Amino acid sequence: MAFILLLVSLGHARPVDEKIKLEDLIAKHLEAIGVADVRKAGRSRIAAGGSTMNVKTGGRGSASGVALIASQDGKVLLKAEYANAATYPFEKFGFDGRKFYALQYAPGARSPLAQFLMSHDTIFSEGLIGGALSSSWPLLNLLDRDPKLQYSGTEKIKGRQAHKVKYIPRKGTDLKITLFFDAETFQHVRTDYERVMPAPMGATPGASASQRETRYKLVEEFSDFRPEDGLNLPHSYNLQFSVFQLNNPLAFDWTIHLTKFTFDYPIEAKEFVTDN
Repeated sequence: MAFILLLVSLGHARPVDEKIKLEDLIAKHLEAIGVADVRKAGRSRIAAGGSTMNVKTGGRGSASGVALIASQDGKVLLKAEYANAATYPFEKFGFDGRKFYALQYAPGARSPLAQFLMSHDTIFSEGLIGGALSSSWPLLNLLDRDPKLQYSGTEKIKGRQAHKVKYIPRKGTDLKITLFFDAETFQHVRTDYERVMPAPMGATPGASASQRETRYKLVEEFSDFRPEDGLNLPHSYNLQFSVFQLNNPLAFDWTIHLTKFTFDYPIEAKEFVTDN
């Protein structure tokens, strides 16, 4: 009897397309977020909750606090505050529609993540940060963004098949950007940003031979999708930042569990400016 039930359940499993037309994938992804009137790009969104930060490589430490991601009319803000971490009290990034900002957490001091984002502000200016949590998510407004998208097959992400799409901004970028969409739900579950810096030249051939390339990787992961005001949005948001370099590797992550969502609340433009 159990064998028969297993066959029945397998017979009703949704088949996964190993290849899908790009336009169909994007359309299904947008449907997975919500109906067009509710998911419109200009609508403001604020998502907030508890946050933890863990250093995995390059030191020791962890911190807990609160974080939020806010967006409106192409502007994006991402910040976290850690009251129990004297050496790393907060992280705050903003894009005001024209310029990217990264707040110093101490005079003259920015985190490795902040330094990476300042060199690669495309992540914010394109509205990629935060994925579908943000109303600036570029797939909501492809005509204005006009990126080059390339379907790249499938890959398993945490045991589930996902469609891969390469994202190339209209103005270009030094980053390799890959978007991942669950092959059954079409929800955006991950974005990879990668950059490889060639090994520097040494003063002598022998010194050059000892140099190694530096690899940067930022990963956003999204899970625990649930409805919020007509939109199906992730409630778990994880960022992993790694620097692979000789004798000085670094890896840490943030995990944000979002518990409060606010929509259509007017956000003042100055909130997205985090300069110092």
